[in-house]
Amino acid sequence: MQMSDTKELTPINIDDKRKIIHVDMDAFYASIEMRDNPAFKKVPLIVAHDPRKTGGHGVVTTANYVARKFGVHSAMSAMKALELCPQATFKDPDFPKYRFVSDQIHRIFHMFTDKIEPIAFDEAYLDVTDDKKGIGDAVLIAHEIQKVIFDETNLTCSTGVSYNKFLAKMASEYSKPVGVAIIERDDVTEFLKNIPIERFRGVGKKTVPKMHELGIFKGADLIKVSENDLIHYFGKFGYVLYRWVRGQDDRPVEYQRERKSIGKEETYGKPLTSDSEVESRLRVISEKLLDAVLKRQKHGKTIVLKLRYSDFETVTKRVTLDEFIQNDVETYYFYSKQIFDDIADIDRQIRLLGITLTNLTDQNFQEVSLPLFKHF
Repeated sequence: MQMSDTKELTPINIDDKRKIIHVDMDAFYASIEMRDNPAFKKVPLIVAHDPRKTGGHGVVTTANYVARKFGVHSAMSAMKALELCPQATFKDPDFPKYRFVSDQIHRIFHMFTDKIEPIAFDEAYLDVTDDKKGIGDAVLIAHEIQKVIFDETNLTCSTGVSYNKFLAKMASEYSKPVGVAIIERDDVTEFLKNIPIERFRGVGKKTVPKMHELGIFKGADLIKVSENDLIHYFGKFGYVLYRWVRGQDDRPVEYQRERKSIGKEETYGKPLTSDSEVESRLRVISEKLLDAVLKRQKHGKTIVLKLRYSDFETVTKRVTLDEFIQNDVETYYFYSKQIFDDIADIDRQIRLLGITLTNLTDQNFQEVSLPLFKHF
């Protein structure tokens, strides 16, 4: 690769005054199942629907560390996981239970700071620059968070501490499981130089081969590439990578981020093959969606239906109204069924259905329209 001018397009100014902790629960779903059933600790445990019962369908949500030694990992097909580890025990996911534990953990986070950016049930960024307990030391706070989580849930987590989100995330990955790692400003180059490029946050499966073609295999290779070249090959992400590898990431912990959509979906081990089955599941999903929308006191103008066929083709379509959609089960069902009748082919069998409400705002009395299915 011919190297271009290494002059920066904009100066790199590093703000190292913040204190950011990235908390990542260790094999979260699997750890909960092992906690609740200690017999699972001794076997390779895979949290997924057993592919022998679903016709080979399904995806691994997580696996315990015993199963990971066989090469099993999250997002792998359940059938592939079975091939790698035929002796594994498969456990169906229990998402209501995982959400309950996640809520427990987030209440613990709030003991230390209200500046919390949830990433998933098992992962979050915390800005503890001004922590609520006045501890002042981010490493001590990270240790204290681990202790309280273990005392209250009997689960472990890994934490990464740094002055920005990218480095805190990299540190928590480095310290798994049950570790605390800190990256200070003077440590950045040394820490990142031997990290494989595929472990950099945001570098996905499609990006890795291109990186390798350009001779970028680890952090030490990345830092040698000019900003112009990175932007040329990777667009905006190249601009970001150029800064991340040098220790700059000014993204805030988005603790006041507005939710843009609320959705619920179901995946079926046995595909839906009739209109009556679809109608029944759309009503159930509508009930779940209503519960989530009311808890957040939102309403919206757009309903989105998502469906996936047995051949894994995914289709979405939306309907947007001039007025806010009434928050009730029948209204959600009406519009989602209308979309389904318009776009779906039931003969292809349905393995996923989802309904999302988007174009959201907070509810207030002035904006509420009359119910669609009620008469006075």
